[in-house]
This record gives sequence, C-alpha cells and structure tokens, in this order.
Amino acid sequence: MATAATMNGAQQAFAPVLSALATMSSNVDRSQKSQAHTYLEQFQKSSEAWTSTFAILQSYDATDEAKLFAATTLKGKIVFDFHQLPRESLPQLRDTLLSVVATYAKGPKPIRTQLCVCLANLAILMLDWKEVLQTVVSALGSDQAGISCVLEFLHVLPEEVTEGRKINLAEDELQKRQVELLEENGQHVLRLLVQYASSSPEAQKNPQLMECITSWIREVPLNDIVNSPLMDVVMTAVQSETSFDAAVETLCAVFKETREVDENMDTIKVLFPRLAQLKPRIQACADEEDWETLKGVTRVFAEAGEAWVILIARQPVDFRPLVESVLECCLRDKDREALHQTFNFWYELKQYITLERYMEARLQYVDVYSALVDIMIRHLQYPKPEDGNDADLFDGDREAEDRFREFRHQLGDVLKDCCEVIGVTECLQKSYVLIEKWVSQYGSQASAGNVPNWQELEAPLFSMRAMGRQVPPDENIMLPRLIPLIVQIPEQEKVRFQAVMALGRYTEWTAQHPDTLQDQLNFIMGAFQHPSKEVVRAAALSFKFFCNDCADLLKGYMPQIQQFYEANLEALPSTSQEETTEGVASVLAKQPLETLYQSMKLCCDPIVKRLMSMANAATDKEQKLAIADHLNLLTIFIQWVTPYVEPSKDHPAVKYCGEIFGTLATICEAFIDFVPIVERVCRCWRYIVLSYRIHTAPLLPQLAEKLSAGFTASRQGCFLWATDSIVREFSDVSDYVSRETTDQIYVFYESQATTFLRALNDLPPEDLPDVIEDFFRLSTDVLLYHPNKIVASSLMSSILSAASTALTLLKEEPLIATLHFLRDFLAYGSDEAPPSGFDPNDGTYKLQANPPQVRDTVRKLIVDEGENIVQRCMTGMMYTFPQDCFPDASGVLLAMFQLMPREVGQWVAKTVQMLPQGSIAPQEQERLLRNIQQRIDSGEIRKVRTLLQDFTNSYRRRNVAPREGLGRLEATKFRFSG
Repeated sequence: MATAATMNGAQQAFAPVLSALATMSSNVDRSQKSQAHTYLEQFQKSSEAWTSTFAILQSYDATDEAKLFAATTLKGKIVFDFHQLPRESLPQLRDTLLSVVATYAKGPKPIRTQLCVCLANLAILMLDWKEVLQTVVSALGSDQAGISCVLEFLHVLPEEVTEGRKINLAEDELQKRQVELLEENGQHVLRLLVQYASSSPEAQKNPQLMECITSWIREVPLNDIVNSPLMDVVMTAVQSETSFDAAVETLCAVFKETREVDENMDTIKVLFPRLAQLKPRIQACADEEDWETLKGVTRVFAEAGEAWVILIARQPVDFRPLVESVLECCLRDKDREALHQTFNFWYELKQYITLERYMEARLQYVDVYSALVDIMIRHLQYPKPEDGNDADLFDGDREAEDRFREFRHQLGDVLKDCCEVIGVTECLQKSYVLIEKWVSQYGSQASAGNVPNWQELEAPLFSMRAMGRQVPPDENIMLPRLIPLIVQIPEQEKVRFQAVMALGRYTEWTAQHPDTLQDQLNFIMGAFQHPSKEVVRAAALSFKFFCNDCADLLKGYMPQIQQFYEANLEALPSTSQEETTEGVASVLAKQPLETLYQSMKLCCDPIVKRLMSMANAATDKEQKLAIADHLNLLTIFIQWVTPYVEPSKDHPAVKYCGEIFGTLATICEAFIDFVPIVERVCRCWRYIVLSYRIHTAPLLPQLAEKLSAGFTASRQGCFLWATDSIVREFSDVSDYVSRETTDQIYVFYESQATTFLRALNDLPPEDLPDVIEDFFRLSTDVLLYHPNKIVASSLMSSILSAASTALTLLKEEPLIATLHFLRDFLAYGSDEAPPSGFDPNDGTYKLQANPPQVRDTVRKLIVDEGENIVQRCMTGMMYTFPQDCFPDASGVLLAMFQLMPREVGQWVAKTVQMLPQGSIAPQEQERLLRNIQQRIDSGEIRKVRTLLQDFTNSYRRRNVAPREGLGRLEATKFRFSG
C-alpha cells in the first residue's frame, strides 16, 4: 500500500497534465488550448509519461476523461517508446498493467478497452513472455467482471497483431510473434469461447462474445467455427436485440472468409440453410417499421451475396432464394436506409451474368432485374408532404435533401446495371409506361403551378436520364416515343429540370435523328427564361451537350446561335456562361476555314468589348472577379476552335488572337496586382500556344515580352506556367522551328529563372509556394529539352540551392514539383541520359547520348549541394513532408546513392547523428548505418531506398505524428459507460 506522502508526490508530478487536460475541455481561448495541446503532445513522448500515466490511472481525483487520456498515452508509449525501458523492468510493467486492467474490469468501458489494447501490444513486444493467454486468464478471469476483461483482451489481440507493422520489431520477430500469439492459441481460444457461451443464456447474447468470434475468424480454421456450438450461438444472437449488431458483424466476417468458394464449399453448404432462417425477419421488420433491424438483415444477405456471387452465377437455381431475399430487402425498405448496402451486390452479379459463359444465369435472373428496375424507380420519388406543400419537401433539412440527391444517383447506377442485364429497351419502356400512365391519369388536371402527384412523373424522367449512358445512339423502339412525350410535359420546376437534363443525356441519339432536334432545342432554349435558377443551369448544361454532339447539324445556324448566345449570356451564372460558351464554340469549330475568322469575330468581339467596358469601370473585388470569369470565356473559344491548318498557311484563329492580344495585355497590366485576372490572362495565352502550336510563332516575341515583364512585376507563377507551354512547343528544331528560335526560348527561360531566384532571395519560400511549383515544373521541361544548356548554366548551382530551400515547405504540390526536378536532374549524372522528345511516328521517346561533360558537371554540383539536399529530404521524410512526397523523396536519395554512394552514406550518417537525443535508440541508429554500408559494399544500392523509407516512417510515427487521445478532448467530452 502506497503511503500518503508517495501518493501526494505522484499527484504533484502529474498535476500539470491534469491542468492541461482541464484547459482542453474548458471554454478558454484558442491560444491557451493550443499551449495545452502542445504541452500534452510533449508529455506523451516524454520518459516521465511511463510513471505519470499509471499514477493518473490509480488516482482517485483524476476525471474519467483524464484516465482515458492516460490509458491512450500508455498505449502510445508501449507502441512507440518501448526502447526507453530497460529490459529487466518489463515483467514489473506487465504485472502492474494486469493489476490496473483488473481495477477497471467493471469500467468505464472506454478505459478498459484502451488498457486491454496496451496489454495486447505489450504481449507483442515482450518476446520472452510465452504463456500470454494463460497469464491473462489466470490474472483476470476469476469473476464476471474479469471475464469481460478477458473477452476484451481476446477481441483486441488479433487486431493489434495484424496492425503490428507500426511496432518497432524486425519482420522476422513480428512474424514469429504472430505465430506464437495467434496460430498456436487458436484452438485454445475456441475452447474458451465455447466454454463461456455454454455458461449461461445471457452469455450467448453477450456482444463481447460476438466481437471475440469476429476477431478470431481469420486465426482459426473457419470450418472449426462453423461446425462448433458457436455457430448456433451466433444465429441465436442475431435474433436478440442486445447482440444483434455484433452478431451481424460476425456473420458478415464469416461470409467474407468464404469468398474463395471452391475452397469453402463444405462451409457454405452449412451456412446457406442457416441464412435462410433469417428471411422471415425481412417482412417482420417492414411490418413493425423496424428500419434499423432491417438495415442489419439487409447487410447480412447482401454480404452473403457478394461473397458467393460466383456460385450464384454458376448455380442460379440453387442460389435464387438468396437473390430473392436481397430483392425483398430492397422492396420492403420504405425508409431507404438499407438498400444502399445491396448496390455492390447487384453490380457484382451483373458483372458475371453478362458474360457469355453465364448466359443461363442471366436468363434465370431477368425477372429479378426487371423487378429491381420497378423498385429503384419507386425509390427515386421525392417525398410527398402530408400537408401538400411542395415548397419544402425535407422540412428545411438541407443535409437530408443533399443525401437524397446523392442517393438517387446511386440508384441510377443500379438502373445502369439493370440495362446491361435485361436490355435498355425494356428499361426505357418501364420509364415510358410510368410517364404515359401519369399523363393519362393527371395530364388533363395539370396547369401552370399545379401539377398533381408530380413526383410520379419526375422519377421516371430521372430514371430515363440515369440510363442515358447505356442507351446506344441507334435505339429506335422507345426513344422515338419518349422524346416527343418529354417535350410536352407540364410546367413544374423539378419536372422541367429533370426533363431538360434527360434530353441532354440523349444528344448522341439526337445527332442521328435530326427530325427531333428542333423540338428538343426549342424546349431547352425556352428553359433559359425559366424563373428557377436550377432549371436555367440545367438548360445551359444540356445546350452544351446538344451543341457538342449535334454541331454538324447546327453549323448552318451560326448567326442565330450567336444571337441567342449574346442575348442570354449576361443573365447566366458564371458556370452556365462557360457551359453555354462551350456549346457555341463547338459549333463555331465546324465553320469553314474561309469564314472562320469572321465567325470568330462575331462570337468573341462582344466579349472583348464587354471586357474593356468592365475593365474601365471595375473598382471592387466582385467587379474584378467578373472580368476574370469573362476572360475565361475567350479561353474556351480558343480551346475548342482548333481546326487543322497546314503549318505553311496562316491560321484564321491566330489572326484573331493577334488582334485581341493587345487588349489582353492591357487588362493584365492594369490589374497586375489582382491574381485571378492575371491567372486568366496567362491561361488564355497558354491555350493560344497549346491550341495553335506552330502557327503562334509570329506572336512569340510580344508574348515572351509580356510574360517576362508580367513575372517581374507580379512574381506570380502563372507567368511561368504560360512560359512552360512555349518551352514545350518550340524546343524541337524542325522545318518550322529554327535553331535560332529554340536558342532564344532558352535565353527567355534564363531570364525568368533569374527573376525567380531574385524573388526567392527577397522572400521566404512560404510566401511563394505556387511560384516555386510553377518554376520547377518549367525547369523540369527545360531540363528535358535543353539538358546540355541548363546543366552547364551558371544558374544551375543557384537553382539547386533554391530546390534545397523549397524542400522546407509544408505544401505538397511545390514539394513534388521540386523533387521531380531533382530526380530528373540527377538522372543526367548517370552514363545514359533520360529519353527526351516524344516521336509520334513510332510512338517512342528519342534516346540521346549523355556527354561526359554533362555527367561530370552533375556530379560536381552534387558535391557542392548534395549534403543540404540529403538533409532536407531526410528531415522532410521524418518530420514535415506530406505522405505523397515520400516516394519521390526516397527516389532522390536513391539517385544520389547510385551516383556517389560513399559520400551520400556519410551525409545520411551526419543527418541521423543530428537527431535529438532520446528520439531513437543508439542500436537502431547503428543498425541503419550498418545496413546501409552493407548494401553499398554488396552493390545492392536499390535496397537502401527501402531502408531509408522504413527508418523515416518508423521515426515519424514515434516522434512526430500526433498520438491518440488529444483529438477526442478537443472535439467533445467522451461519454462513458460501465
């Protein structure tokens, strides 16, 4: 028994922790919470936490939240900081932990669970502890509360062993421990669970028992479980309200383990009849409106169907009851909360039965999928308010409305699956019958603002829209009847929206049936005047699809389309303006070359005129953003209007671009400090080069001038982004690009690089992340097309230094751009240069020799800058890099090892030696450096990459990554139960 003085001393030691925890849970300001958070993170990684956590757990004064934090911290100590403990102290740690677990046997449950996780991880790491199960059962299993602890431990042990890669054990040690803890104990655990289950009727309904069975399913031969008394226990538990959820998890886990059906046929033959016992519950749940239970029952049938889908395809008659059960779940789910669990099953089954070899199964299930179409369309219906008020169908719950809309698109995917099984004509016929039924029943009653039971009309329209992708353009049975029906539907906002969207899905069909084009286009263009913004947006989107797919039919109507465009453009929201513009541009692209210039002026001049007017009047942010949006409309025309013109002839679109270039430059200079406008101008210039390629050569001098001046004035990366398009397009000498031009482009790059380096010298990299990204993407392309020049450049040392500086950033995109540049640069230090320049004639990249002077220059630059780069890559992987940067960072280190293995090995050693004392065990540091040296000596350089990745990942998990427990305190107080 501890003395009062000892208890007081321990309490004083962890008092700051309790104070910080109280701050985290209180209503103090953010700065105080941030300080408390930082303190607790440091505490979790300190050596003192070993004793303080036990003191908190054994304290009478600490709150349950503090004790949960202590238990969570203890788990982190065991997993990440085990090296801090002397080996001789481990038995005492185990005994103390067992004692504490016993103290919390009756709860609170979250603390008990976390302590059992601690015990499981300790069992993994204590390699000398062989009789783990016997020790735990002996120490904890003497009464009912203790049995709960044993069950909790058995539940978490397989999960923690499976997650054991985060534990700092060698691979062979971890595999051996897995055998000792799981494989060798499987039958023992099975006997324990059977023994417990037979102890009382209450035990059979204990969710903890189900959780244990679920955890050990992969560790014990499945046949042993299915043929043991435990299977009866599971089927009993699934009928009990207390254990239903846990039993559902167990059944689903069992089904997943039988996915290899040929290896598990005996097990499936036992499970299938037991599964049939659950079918009556489907109807019972629907009758009682017990939607939560129906959700679990549906999941059981759907998971079984997914696991045995190949058997269903092979033996459709034998397994039809299972498919019918899944279908009935869909039918009975009036609450629409369960059937989403069946969607993947219907997809997987469709994938099999649409194969030629399973044609018999397809014929067997045609009626099932036909019924499924009816069910899905019924579920598509919007709710019908009891008070008849259509203004708010979800009682103001916008989240519920968004979920329903997303859910409808998932239903649409199921309808697509049905199309593949039973054919699009039959599916479309179901939509047609429902639309026609509504027209005959309610059509005469419909009037403006009063469309009775519109939900029954809107749902089949949505279904038709959803199935559009599956319908071939030559469908000639249902669409000739459906399309004329749709353009006559009555006026109701959601119905009109759905009709307009549905027509937009069938524009490829319309292109082959021009007799229907006029009525559809009139219907859609008329929707531009609709009072509903949703309908107008739908009209713009469908108009785009019509123009895209029917451009050949519409090319003779360019003047009328342009008039419609000019008359409606300003009233549209920004996205709809872009969609409508894209539609007009696709028709413009079909104009003859001899009239293209005039047609382009007809469409674009009003936009340019409007731009100048807006630019002269713009003073506030909203007005400037409107200019940026209008600039994008010009870019859309340039992206879409790209007819082929022989390189030797003038391009009419480039002629027009030359006319508006001055306007774009003026706007750019006038708003050089407003990023959205500058970016849109650069985007427009970039697409001029990308769209018209070699034809833009006459514009290059003034374009280069404006890009250089703009970057100098604004230091915005978009000017480098636009520069990159020029580098890529004009860097290959050909009949139309002279050596003089390519040389001038490289000089242009060096000018931009000089400006960038000055900017990086004046400002910290944190202020220039986008500029850094664009610069290194540009430099990567220059390295590809002008390797000899850039490697030998006097700027190269400064560029590498800038790359090293850029590696201190925390943002992913500039880091990846920088790492890609470094990897490409280092490749030029090898004997073979990377391939460059794609040859479209033979579909390969051009190979080129790597001159010795290039190799030597790269190696010399590595000697000068390499140590910094190694340190930045290593520390980034250990501390700051986002996860997606790891492959490229380790790739840079590997490339450096391949060029200069011994020097880079020394730089890695220096970096590791700089790590804070206590952050890694000395033996771990020695093991890493020894293994690296062994790989260098044996010439297995590529294996060094794996060593560095494993080391930095392990270091980061232990010392940098936040540990569990703090997020819960910030979010909300945890609710405890015994």
